[in-house]
Amino acid sequence: MRQDRLDVFGNVSAACAMLAQKDKTLARALNAIGEPYIRCRPGGFEGLFRIIVEQQVSVASAQAIWKRCQAGVDPMAPETVLCLGEAGVRGLGLTRQKARYIVGLAEAITQGGFDPKTLAALDDQTAAHRLLALHGVGPWTAAIYLLFCEGRVDIWPPGDIALLGAYAAARKRGPKPNMARLDRNASRWRPYRGVAAHILWTYYAHIRDRKPI
Repeated sequence: MRQDRLDVFGNVSAACAMLAQKDKTLARALNAIGEPYIRCRPGGFEGLFRIIVEQQVSVASAQAIWKRCQAGVDPMAPETVLCLGEAGVRGLGLTRQKARYIVGLAEAITQGGFDPKTLAALDDQTAAHRLLALHGVGPWTAAIYLLFCEGRVDIWPPGDIALLGAYAAARKRGPKPNMARLDRNASRWRPYRGVAAHILWTYYAHIRDRKPI
């Protein structure tokens, strides 16, 4: 059973206050942004499709490709992708590998091997394992889905460069963090690691003078 202590899509002020007490760097980021922008997206096939598109590409590239995918996969459903096939999906701007992942996801859903609707009732670890069983879904992709599409509060996306950049920019003292250290030290922010991630993403947008998306 899930054991979330709050709805991350609702009021996170108490979680932010706790995180600010635990970590001065997070407190500094919060002081700059006021409150975190909580990313809330549709789940299911569409949610996973979009996150796979976003793997290891810039924000601008991901947005451009996703717009083409929205226009080219209409309706946005596994059956539409299966009709397009890998070649059709590649024609929307995806690499051969990502096209294979998307078609594989569509097959898993239509054949009954994976049902995104079942994730909501599962605890964080079990839900992550279900996602990781999908071809092309690694720890970062699984974490992003659980954060953005399900509002989990204690999920940390490993290897996220934007989170590292934000934390390094807000940090005033101590050694410059590296990715492995940040991922390891995120355990200090339990049970609100997901809220900490939203704080840092919002701060990253702030220091780059752009709106969080």
